[in-house]
This record gives sequence, structure tokens and C-alpha cells, in this order.
Amino acid sequence: MPSEEFESAAASFTRIGQDAVTHSRRVTGNALARSRRRRGENAELLKQSGRGTKSGDPTPGTLRAAAERFRRARGLAVPAAADPVPSRSQLPARIPRSGDDDEDFSQMRIMQRDQ
Repeated sequence: MPSEEFESAAASFTRIGQDAVTHSRRVTGNALARSRRRRGENAELLKQSGRGTKSGDPTPGTLRAAAERFRRARGLAVPAAADPVPSRSQLPARIPRSGDDDEDFSQMRIMQRDQ
């Protein structure tokens, strides 16, 4: 009798494991399909808004005028037309920190506090 119980328990564990794998594969497949669909929708929205294309003037004139009115109404500086705000691709890359001095300092402070 114990061998039958052991075999049924082993078969049950095997079935549960297979069910878990099947479920995880189904969930993964659904997530990947949803991600692909969202990526496609986002690409289409970018095309519709005109942001997915490379052009000399990334902001339409109507938006520039609205931004200028907004800034003037709040007393903010309005950049000159000859001094446009650079796009992200034109910004310089951040320079990485030269050392880990502050990290070493914080570790030393923690070590001294624990003593």
C-alpha cells in the first residue's frame, strides 16, 4: 500500500510541476504578445505625432507659440528663436564620476558606527 501512495504522490508532484511549467509558459507568451502589441501601438502613435521622424524643426510653430505665451504669462524667460533648446540627441553625455571616494566614505562611516 505505501508504494501505491508513493507512486501516486510522485505522479501528483510530476503533474503539478508540468502544470506550473505550462502556466508559466502561457503567462510568458501572453506578456510577450502584449508587449509586442504595445510596442507596435507606440510606434504608430509616434508616427502620427511626427516624433518618430527626423526633421530640422522638432516642434511645430503652434506649440512654440503656445509655449512662448505660457512663459510670458508667468514671467519666465523666453529663449530667442536663434537660441533653441537642444534636443536630447544634441546634449553632451554625462561625464562619469572619477572615483568611488564618497562610497568608500559611507562604508567607513557604517563600519565605525557598528563598533
